Amino acid sequence: MSRFISQRFTNLEAYVPGEQPQDKRYIKLNTNESPFPPSPEVFAAINAQEVEKLNLYPDPEGRVLRQRLAQFYGVGMENVFLANGSDELLNFFFMAFCDESRPAAFPAVSYGFYPVYASLYGLPHDAVPLREGFVLDPADYCAIGKNIVIANPNAPTGRALGVEDIEKIVRTNPDHVVLIDEAYINFGGESCIPLTGKYKNLLVCQTFSKFRSLAGGRLGYAIGDSGLIQDLEKIRYSTNSYNINRLTMAAGIAAIDSNDYYEKNGRIIQENRAYTISELDKLGFETLPSQANFIFTRSPRIPGGTLYRSLKARGVLVRHWDKPDIADWCRVTIGARNEMEIFLEKIREILEEAK
Repeated sequence: MSRFISQRFTNLEAYVPGEQPQDKRYIKLNTNESPFPPSPEVFAAINAQEVEKLNLYPDPEGRVLRQRLAQFYGVGMENVFLANGSDELLNFFFMAFCDESRPAAFPAVSYGFYPVYASLYGLPHDAVPLREGFVLDPADYCAIGKNIVIANPNAPTGRALGVEDIEKIVRTNPDHVVLIDEAYINFGGESCIPLTGKYKNLLVCQTFSKFRSLAGGRLGYAIGDSGLIQDLEKIRYSTNSYNINRLTMAAGIAAIDSNDYYEKNGRIIQENRAYTISELDKLGFETLPSQANFIFTRSPRIPGGTLYRSLKARGVLVRHWDKPDIADWCRVTIGARNEMEIFLEKIREILEEAK
């Protein structure tokens, strides 16, 4: 860090993304990407005609993509907001709605960007502890009197709340915005998007990165009351009005129009998740119930950090955090069946050596 950085950022702890080592080829089960390529329709949409238009700015309103999303979810275009990945949307949420009089609250064990954004803007915030077994108790958020961010399913645990529990939180905090981050909702959870027509203080955030295989395209979106969407647009136009590039816009439209392809892939990932959990159970692992495209697991015989390093040495990347509450656990992305079989083979090798 240079001596020129603003003093308000000197103690900021930045978000650390999943590692992307280049020293050799790895099986990447550490960043929750899809093991499947985008749909054939996406490949067709990124064509020479679109590339020829890169000398022109994209539509700052993203009208065609917003219209497709609105039709898909049965809402109005005025209820759809586009972002450069859901991370940008989360950033805008903290900028638009949180301040000294409206602090933020989110789970203490959850997506690491929440406390980073709160700290970046110097916002008061409350990291709410999870209950035993990494369970999020809705009662901890009811009538809390703060803006709320909840990943559902939660990361890195994979646990999910039901729509009834989310509605209880939204209903009891009518003067504060509740953002439900549904990055992993398509792998077994139930979306709260239908509730957005009922509650003006609810924002639901989703992404194209996981289920729709566009992590490299950087495309996220929110569904909510038109007033909330206008607030987010005010922030967007004050930072980067052309936040979605032309090729990503085309890919997003094609992905929405080929939803059956992604639904099939989602079912395969859920099958691979069940298979992996079953095999880990046989090896004595404890794995939390998951409705995401990853699992949170630990072995009673091997510390989490040791397991992570041993797998990496064998060419398999998983995610590990050296934090007291979760240091024994590793988060494992669910990939293709052959990737999970290699992961399990390496686990067996490590356990055999640990005897």
